[in-house]
Amino acid sequence: MRQHFRVHDTQQHLVNMAEKPVCTAQVNVSCVSQSNSCISIVGSNNSNSVPVLFCFSVFARPSSVPHGSGYEVLIQKFLSLYGDQIDMHRKFVVQLFAEEWGQYIDLPKGFIISERCKIRLVPLQIQLTTLGNLTPASTVFFCCDMQERFRPAIKYFGDIISVGQRLLQGARILGIPVIVTEQYPKGLGGTVQELDLTGVKLVLPKTKFSMVLPEVEAALAELPGVRSVVLFGVETHVCIQQTALDLIGRGVEVHIVADATSSRSMMDRMFALERLARNGIIITTSEAILLQLVADKDHPKFKEIQNLIKASAPESGLLSKV
Repeated sequence: MRQHFRVHDTQQHLVNMAEKPVCTAQVNVSCVSQSNSCISIVGSNNSNSVPVLFCFSVFARPSSVPHGSGYEVLIQKFLSLYGDQIDMHRKFVVQLFAEEWGQYIDLPKGFIISERCKIRLVPLQIQLTTLGNLTPASTVFFCCDMQERFRPAIKYFGDIISVGQRLLQGARILGIPVIVTEQYPKGLGGTVQELDLTGVKLVLPKTKFSMVLPEVEAALAELPGVRSVVLFGVETHVCIQQTALDLIGRGVEVHIVADATSSRSMMDRMFALERLARNGIIITTSEAILLQLVADKDHPKFKEIQNLIKASAPESGLLSKV
């Protein structure tokens, strides 16, 4: 049976192993003996390391692994060689080039290597066009840097506070995790008092503009079903933009709430949203988000969500400058 995995599951075990150049000519693997749990590549190399050609996409990089290495070590080696090019949220299979068949064959977990060989990492999933569907079980809300010191500088700040509070209430009603960051709170103050952070999963200080901190990545790893992030806060062209690009680069679908994000300059905000939309990020509104999450008037929480949106979101100048 074909064994496959998500690279994200093993990324935390990444190790940097010594690189040793080897010949990149085609490897002759004349015998592959298979049992129910193990494949051993038979050979006479008894040294402590075995040369391996690691192939991914159009690339082929020679390296070596300890004699007797198995599946996990090879995955770690692929990550060390190609980590910045591997989509951590896709599924992959490791394959060995077998001269006997003249092509690559799948390897199950449990195989060990004892002879020079050529292996490759193959994605199993085809990337699909983002459809923008949201469900509470697969969604996290990100509230970005809604802090007191930004109040006088950010355009329509009072309006985005109002909409942000509506989103936080909706998240509590629907049981959606919320992650909150504060940019340099020692100098810029904490999150504004109008936003009720009761029950949020994390409140983190940061100096990095993006919200994608190690602690945030760890929190997302604890929520394996998450596919989508609903993102709001300030500033659109700085922290929101960099957070969105980091997330989409990790295979996470991003929804930016247009009526809950702003900047000091409307020009900066407008061009940031245009750029993000061209990169496949969904620009939407708070009401659209909340109603998409309940999806049905018979949803047990529909009445509570309906009460939240009875009064329309503020008719500020934000939506005329999306």
